[in-house]
Amino acid sequence: MKKKILSVIPMNGQQKRELEEAAQGAEILYQEMNELTKEQVQKANIILGNVPPAWIEESEQLEWLHLNSAGADAYVVPGILNEKTLLTNSTGAYGKAVSEHMFAMLLAMQKKLHLYRDDQKKHVWGDQGEVTSITDSVILILGAGNIGTHFAAMAHALGAYVIGVKRHLGDCPDIMDELHTMEELESLLPKADVVVSFLPATEATKGLINKRFLENMKKGSFLLNGGRGAVVCTEDLCQALEQGHLAGAALDVTEPEPLPKDHRIWDIPNVFLTPHVSGFYHLPETLNLVVKIAIENVKRYEKGESLKNLVK
Repeated sequence: MKKKILSVIPMNGQQKRELEEAAQGAEILYQEMNELTKEQVQKANIILGNVPPAWIEESEQLEWLHLNSAGADAYVVPGILNEKTLLTNSTGAYGKAVSEHMFAMLLAMQKKLHLYRDDQKKHVWGDQGEVTSITDSVILILGAGNIGTHFAAMAHALGAYVIGVKRHLGDCPDIMDELHTMEELESLLPKADVVVSFLPATEATKGLINKRFLENMKKGSFLLNGGRGAVVCTEDLCQALEQGHLAGAALDVTEPEPLPKDHRIWDIPNVFLTPHVSGFYHLPETLNLVVKIAIENVKRYEKGESLKNLVK
C-alpha cells in the first residue's frame, strides 16, 4: 500500500519533481494551509509542514511529521503525537533571516532610530541624545546554534566581544570570543552590554528571563528576544524598562502572542516590537532551505536512514 504524504510547504514545480523522485512512488497531496482539512491531515502517513496540532492528536496513521519551523514546542505537548510518530524540524533554514532581523533591531536601538521614527510620524525635529556602539561592546548570545552563530558572525565583524551560551559545551567558534554553558549564565549577565536570546520554549527555559535575571543584567544594557516569547516574563521586563534599569528591549516574539492591543509594553518608548515576522518565508532563501531539508529527509526516510533534525 502506497504511503500518503501531505505537504503544506509551498513548492515550485522543480521542487515538487524532486520531492516525487525522493518519495519513490508515494501518493503526495500538495495543499495550501487555507484550504487544508482535518480529514486530509488524519489520512496522511507523512506530513511535511506545520499543520494544526489538534488535528493530529494521537493519529495512529501518522508515522512522521516534518515541521517547516525550527521551533517544535506546540508538537511536543503530551497527547499531540503518538509515541511512535517521528518528529523533525527545519533547524538550519532560519539562521540568516532571524539573525539579520534581530541584528537590525539592535543597531536601530543603539542609534535610537525607532525613537526618531516616532518623531518623524509626529513631525518633530528633535534630538534623542546619546547613543551606543556595537564596536567594543560585550554581546551575550543565549542559544549559540544556527541562528546564534549567524548573529555572532555579524557582531564579531563589527568589533564586538561575543560570548556564546549553549546547553552543551563544545569547541568555541572563531566568531565567538568565549563559549559557556547555561550553568554559568548568572555570572555572565553583569558583563554584557547586550543580551540576545534565541532560546526555544522548553521546561528549562520558560520564564528564564525574569525579575532576578533582569536585575543581574548590566544597568543600561539591551535585551533582544528572537527565540520564543515564553522565555521572557513580560511583566518583569516592563518593570525593568519602566524603572530605567535597561536601555531598551527589541522583541520579535512576545508572551502572550499575539500581543493584546491594551498591553502596556506597546507604549514603553524604549521597546522595539515586531510581530514574530523575522522567520517564516519573508526571506525567499528561507523557504528554499526549508524545502531542501524536507526533501533530503524524505530521501532518508525512504532509505531507512537516520533523519536530520530529529526532535523525537
